[in-house]
Amino acid sequence: MELVRLGSSELKVTPVCYGSWQLSPRFWGEQPEDTLIAAMRRAFEVGVNFYDTADAYGDGHSEGVMGKALKELPRDEIVVATKVYHHFYEDGHRHGDLSHDYILEECDASLKRLQMDYIDLYQCHSFDHSTPMEETAEAMEKLLKGGKIRAYGMSNFTVEQMRLAGKCGNFSTLQPLYNLFERSNEKDVLPYCAAEDIGTLVYSPLCKGLLTGKYKGDEKFDDFRGRIGMFQGEKFKELAGRVRDLKPVADKYGLTITQLVLVTTFQHPLIDVAIVGIKNPAQIEDAAGALGKEISREDYYNVRSTLGTA
Repeated sequence: MELVRLGSSELKVTPVCYGSWQLSPRFWGEQPEDTLIAAMRRAFEVGVNFYDTADAYGDGHSEGVMGKALKELPRDEIVVATKVYHHFYEDGHRHGDLSHDYILEECDASLKRLQMDYIDLYQCHSFDHSTPMEETAEAMEKLLKGGKIRAYGMSNFTVEQMRLAGKCGNFSTLQPLYNLFERSNEKDVLPYCAAEDIGTLVYSPLCKGLLTGKYKGDEKFDDFRGRIGMFQGEKFKELAGRVRDLKPVADKYGLTITQLVLVTTFQHPLIDVAIVGIKNPAQIEDAAGALGKEISREDYYNVRSTLGTA
């Protein structure tokens, strides 16, 4: 499997990344830990070497489960990314914090939960309006020089926020929202990243499961999706129908709809990696089936046209 380099870093990863936001109970409800651990280990077996988490996912819970799952895998053969921003407390409240001291403190906490000596990619989960970017970059550089991280990046930054970050430090990557229903970042964020050699690892490439083709549009959700417009009423039925209309193209290439959507996503020349949220081994097996596949230019545009935007 050909690996891709993440921006100006030395990190080389698979275009499919195992995403662990599903371990955040406040969004997804309780998930069976043993099933998730099995899925994380299965990811490595089917050729995925890249794992993404965050301290905010379950206030450290996701990192803890990932630490249990990955401790038996060869550390030098996997790339692990996590994030910092949300200063969370035992009583459940939280606020943004990318101050120098908190970053250093929280990196140590993440390392402990992950049961690792270093983090491959340490990302600012969001832009902190209360901390000078110079201070944030100074902390990241200290962690880099101290060997606790191999590279650092950003998530959910605008172009101007990235421009500021680039003047203060060597932020190698960006994790933006992107899927074939929600493409607004194609206009400026992705081109800026390409111009500045910033690696792109997009999150929600399957639009919270909507782009897998498994929904008819009449399902009900007891997680946070039950409060999102695109998962309700006629809108949900319409979008689910558009996704199911992709089946002839998927069949043409011997792909599932999930695989077709992922191939179309990382066939975009400005996208390096798609972070796929995984709940069980079957889902990562399906996603990994997109690795090494490609479709024609005509069908690339056919998929985009069929889906339109949400």
